[in-house]
Amino acid sequence: MSSPLSDAEIGYASAQTLRSLYASGEVAPSEAVAAVLRRIEALEPGLNAFSATMADEAMAAAKASDARIRAGEARALEGVPVTIKDFYDVAGQPSETGSWSVRKGPAAADNPVVARLRAAGAVVIGKTTMSEFAWSGISRNPVTGVTHNPWGRGLNAGASSAGAGVAAAAGFGPLHLGSDGAGSIRMPAHFCGVFGLKPTYGRVPHVPVSNTDYAAYIGPMTRTVADAAAMLKVMAGPHPLDHTSAEAPPADYPALLDRPLTGRRIAFSPDLGHARVDPEVAQVVARAVRTLEELGAEVEEISPPWGPLGPELGRFYWTAFLGRRAALLEEYEERMGADLVACIREGAHYSATDYLDWRERKFAYVAQIAQTLQECDFLVTPAVSVAAFPVERVQPAHWPAHPWDWLSWAQFSYPFNMSGDPACSVPCGFTPAGLPVGLQIVARRFDDLGVLQAAHAFEQASEVSDRRPPL
Repeated sequence: MSSPLSDAEIGYASAQTLRSLYASGEVAPSEAVAAVLRRIEALEPGLNAFSATMADEAMAAAKASDARIRAGEARALEGVPVTIKDFYDVAGQPSETGSWSVRKGPAAADNPVVARLRAAGAVVIGKTTMSEFAWSGISRNPVTGVTHNPWGRGLNAGASSAGAGVAAAAGFGPLHLGSDGAGSIRMPAHFCGVFGLKPTYGRVPHVPVSNTDYAAYIGPMTRTVADAAAMLKVMAGPHPLDHTSAEAPPADYPALLDRPLTGRRIAFSPDLGHARVDPEVAQVVARAVRTLEELGAEVEEISPPWGPLGPELGRFYWTAFLGRRAALLEEYEERMGADLVACIREGAHYSATDYLDWRERKFAYVAQIAQTLQECDFLVTPAVSVAAFPVERVQPAHWPAHPWDWLSWAQFSYPFNMSGDPACSVPCGFTPAGLPVGLQIVARRFDDLGVLQAAHAFEQASEVSDRRPPL
């Protein structure tokens, strides 16, 4: 049987659409996966979203899904293509994290989240690129090189989940697994014009548990909120190998998405009281906030007192986390990015006392964030301060230069890595140059459903997500 749909139509189809096509017999999983693989083969040389593709394994899994559907045994994500960030193990594939200093052999087993996706029927088609050690918001690393933004070759696609954001925007299937330590899901979602969710801390197990003071999260990157909801439902829930994972079972996110914003209280902060934001981004975000008001939300602009406390905390923690890799410099410095080396050197001298003193400050900061979120249903901000800029730079040309500090344009994301609150970036418009802009929506801890509902309501009203890059 030959599919009546083009490779692009299948590649951009949502998971829900694919499941409907499979159920009707109009398209089989093996046809859909083959179409996505052909699309990757055609476009990947100009994008570089993958560290590895898995065509043979994917086709074998897709044919098994064909048989399950014929037998009436389809699971929640049966036959739906998914990509996995190179940070996480996929059985039989190396996990190299974009660094010459990490050269692992093939993984013996799937990461638990990958195993959950496979158990739900998803078909793993490859591993996506990331920034070196997942450390930065720039879509390049020394091993795989530059990952290009689909909206403009040579532009930053965001990171560290760079390849996942590009794959979602380019129509390489509907589901993509990312992770977020200071914005690494939300930044590429913003730059690439897709949806990305950082769930509540502990909602999705992180194995092994990350040594970043509860800052690392696994989450979905998709083109629609509904697909992210379906993916989160499968991935969420406690796991014995992550002692920090939440015992609370996931809600039925896909079934509960449709809740109007009427009467919902939204605190809007255009700059968190301190952040520089490019005017072209600020204007798109302001229009999006007006849409939220038109949908019935009660919006109040705020300037939270904790906002200006964030930059020092962010820079301390990021340099401290990277400084512990200083021993690698003797052998690998010439094969590392110069910006990463500068960050490692800045953080290498901190003591345990320094760390604990700053941790005390962080806990006070997090408590202030919690107080703000008790006074509203959602906090809304820009996702990122800038639109996509040349990928060889650490900061846009019109911003102050610094050897490593990409956090200067990512001031809206890392506060909620520290606080543990769910936060997303939903596409909200385009700059005059045609580059995507994301709106960040934040809620109290464990209100992942609320974030998904608010983003879904906005997505349905704005229809921004329907626009595709000029590939």
